[in-house]
Amino acid sequence: MNEKTKIKKKINKIVSIILNILLIFVSLLIIVGIYYLIQIKVLNNPYANIFGYTFFEVATGSMSGTIEIGDVVIAEITKEVKENEIIVYQEEDNFITHRLIRKNEDGEWITKGDANNTEDSPIQESQILGKVVYIFPKFGIWRKAILSPQVLILITTLIILLGVAFKITTNTEEKVQK
Repeated sequence: MNEKTKIKKKINKIVSIILNILLIFVSLLIIVGIYYLIQIKVLNNPYANIFGYTFFEVATGSMSGTIEIGDVVIAEITKEVKENEIIVYQEEDNFITHRLIRKNEDGEWITKGDANNTEDSPIQESQILGKVVYIFPKFGIWRKAILSPQVLILITTLIILLGVAFKITTNTEEKVQK
């Protein structure tokens, strides 16, 4: 076996591994997406609980400077929160992401958006969903584009077709060399 053939085999192996990793990643995204849809649409949960975490896309500028419109926040679902943490709480049918300012004398929490001039109405601990642990800047825009069913199907199909075409090309080259 000459040096050129060895290099080609190594490149083929690397490309095959990359395609498999991409396929696994897209498959995981699809599984999480289906799980999310089942929790929201089928079970009618107000949010999806994925291993104790959930995520929301920010719709207003009340936290501007810290969290912008279109950012996606990952929140740990917990009641254990402290002053100055950014939390997600439920007010009627809306989930609000604001900063905890303090606990008042009645045991209610006072929150405020970083960009707001006034504090929010006091909330009960039972309204608190959890605390923000990570912010994906502008991910909401990409999420809408990339995670749409049409795009996921297209990407999965493309990866599978590339894998098949690559396998056929590799097998053909090996037969020609023999």
